[in-house]
Amino acid sequence: MASIEPYTVSVPDNQLERLSQKLTTTNFPDELDEAGWSYGAPLADIKRLTNYWQEKYNWRKEEAKVNELPNYRTSIDVERFGSLDIHFVHQKSPIDGAIPLLFAHGWPGSFLEVSKILPLLTSTTGPSFHVVAPSLPNFGFSSAVRKRGFSLPQYAETCHKLMLKLGYTHYVTQGGDWGCMITRIMSLLYPENIGAAHMNMIRGHAPTFFSNPILYLQHKLSPYNAREKSGADRSNWFLKEGGGYREEQATKPQTLGYSLTDSPVGLLAWIYEKLHDWTDDYPWTDDEILTWVSIYWFSTAGPAASLRIYYETEHDKQLGRERTFAYIAKVPLGLTHFPKELTVVPKTWGRTMGPVVFESEKDHGGHFAAWEHPEELVGDLRKMFDKGGGAEGVVEGQNGYGVEKARARL
Repeated sequence: MASIEPYTVSVPDNQLERLSQKLTTTNFPDELDEAGWSYGAPLADIKRLTNYWQEKYNWRKEEAKVNELPNYRTSIDVERFGSLDIHFVHQKSPIDGAIPLLFAHGWPGSFLEVSKILPLLTSTTGPSFHVVAPSLPNFGFSSAVRKRGFSLPQYAETCHKLMLKLGYTHYVTQGGDWGCMITRIMSLLYPENIGAAHMNMIRGHAPTFFSNPILYLQHKLSPYNAREKSGADRSNWFLKEGGGYREEQATKPQTLGYSLTDSPVGLLAWIYEKLHDWTDDYPWTDDEILTWVSIYWFSTAGPAASLRIYYETEHDKQLGRERTFAYIAKVPLGLTHFPKELTVVPKTWGRTMGPVVFESEKDHGGHFAAWEHPEELVGDLRKMFDKGGGAEGVVEGQNGYGVEKARARL
């Protein structure tokens, strides 16, 4: 599949029948009295969602909505791993000077996260963007990887080569979760191509006197604001109560994969817990939850494949997770801090990650920024890349405006 071809999501009828059969034969565990969310996804919620999935949820209706997006598929050659079929959404703005932007998702998200921000980013209310949102390898409707060692550099290579294949030799990036880490490695490996990067999952480390004395003094002398104070509690909660999934996925993903591949209700509970815990009281509908889960259930590679990024990245001692938290020098960086992110760090920590040219703090919002608060995320991207913004003009000849609009703003 050397060419770029339109792609239509079409789950075979026999897969829908198999799903229905499995839902019918589900065995539910018991539950302690007044367990609530303390022990994980509540039994009543999972039973309700299972019943809705079987009796009322309409995948074909949701599939039709997915197919309203501009879906494509092409092959990308990844060094040592051969050719992979990559599904992606590609929406060009009507503005000829729009800025090419790669949107990278994470787990348990998917390309679908771009759907709410797509019309906003590509509108003529500038600056405008040409948007590319791939299903990462092992996710969604992209190929499975069949060899060990496919880590962040390989995900970065895949995304970069996709942008080049689409004709975008210079572009910008946006990401959260794994999308943040992948685009960070892209900034490290391809700084000559990436004009700037924006992220909404900020880690970083406390600045030290020897690494950055000015930031160190700012960190020591500046009192924490309300977001930063409550953020310490959020970070401690995630470390003690919310991070068990990562340890399992980063050490024994195959063992967990049997359950998630065989049991749709097991997959539902595993993902639903995160959708609840990782957002800021977002009012998930049953249809939203089941569509997110169904994309994993019907994915080309299967649900187990999506876990392997944790293992490969944990065991990559050169360009693994920790490298993405450290300073990357050549690409301007934009940061949006949400109070219910998985870990919430002081602003000075985020500034240890690179040359920060844009920064904002929100008083609401969690891990899935593009889904929970699409207008606010897009607003920050516009501020960052607009006239007078910290990343204005980083892509030569593409400032987000057409020739006439650009002249009108001079």
